[in-house]
Amino acid sequence: MSVQSKGRRLRAVLLAWIPLFSATAQTDSVPWHWVNAESLTVAGQGWRDTQLPFDRLPAKAEALVRPAVWNLSRNTAGVCIRFLSDATELKVRWTLLNKNLALPHMPATGVSGLDLYVKHEGRWIWLGSGRPEKFPDNEVTLFSGIPAGKREYVVYLPLYNGAIKVELGIEPGFALEPAPAYSTPSVVWYGTSITQGGCASRPGMAASNILSRRMDREFINLGFSGNGLMEPEMAHLLAELNPALYMLANLENVKAEQVYDRTIAFVGILRAAHPRTPILLVEPVRFSHAFLQPDVNRDILLKRTELRRAFEILLRNGVNGLHYMYGDPLYGEDGEAAVDGVHATDLGFLRQADALEPVLRQLLENSR
Repeated sequence: MSVQSKGRRLRAVLLAWIPLFSATAQTDSVPWHWVNAESLTVAGQGWRDTQLPFDRLPAKAEALVRPAVWNLSRNTAGVCIRFLSDATELKVRWTLLNKNLALPHMPATGVSGLDLYVKHEGRWIWLGSGRPEKFPDNEVTLFSGIPAGKREYVVYLPLYNGAIKVELGIEPGFALEPAPAYSTPSVVWYGTSITQGGCASRPGMAASNILSRRMDREFINLGFSGNGLMEPEMAHLLAELNPALYMLANLENVKAEQVYDRTIAFVGILRAAHPRTPILLVEPVRFSHAFLQPDVNRDILLKRTELRRAFEILLRNGVNGLHYMYGDPLYGEDGEAAVDGVHATDLGFLRQADALEPVLRQLLENSR
């Protein structure tokens, strides 16, 4: 056969193959059904009157708090989507607010990713994560090939980025609907970057999210990286909420000379609005390197002393329902709980949850 004949034959084969390939691709494509997460059960938000769907402070707060606090409130730490589905495959697509997908000491999965848990045999178990690859839009498959059956799920939103829009996708013939709302009042946790979730490998590992799963209770994460300063504007905002318990863990950000006065004022504002709601004051963690840095260790001990002084004065002044949590158990003593000596690893968050859980359970039980 001549080269020219071979060329004509090859072109004919290619022309015949191309339509066949295209037809196959069209046959395999599935018209997925996409559900806006706002129509499902949104938890971990103290306010609904927000500028963006999953902001952590109400829209009015932009005029009340410092710009740094406002910007951090757009991060969706602790906000989650709860739903029921019988799907065998689940996709998610989300739009991010900020272009920085990761931090030098915290991976993109924790900063800007999503985290999926399923309730299996009565307990929450991790099932899949959404790793962001680009800004602003991402789409991933969270799971596929699981047996059909109605299950309860929760998707945690990014810890150090904002999610402008989140949609969940299922194949036709399957259902996706809101899960029942929590039946008990929330726990409001006001704090620092550690509270916010720095530096968890993925959103589900923030201590507030771990405790929410364990205790089957909504936790409202109001951690503001570097800016949990116990300002009166924040106290008045927190006083608008009606939780089962307030937890204040701010001293990593507050200067030692400010601790006493700010604690007295902050607790006073909360107690005036909520005479009987338990308030838990939490000591700062002991930084991993403090044992060989006398100035660092001295500062931590001074903050703890000032917090204890404020606590005792408040009790003597008749403030009821005030409680105190020591800081050393939150990280342990082996130096393995922090990524940089300060911010928690996943191990550090597990230790926080282990230390706080029995304390919170007892306080909530006693306040019923």
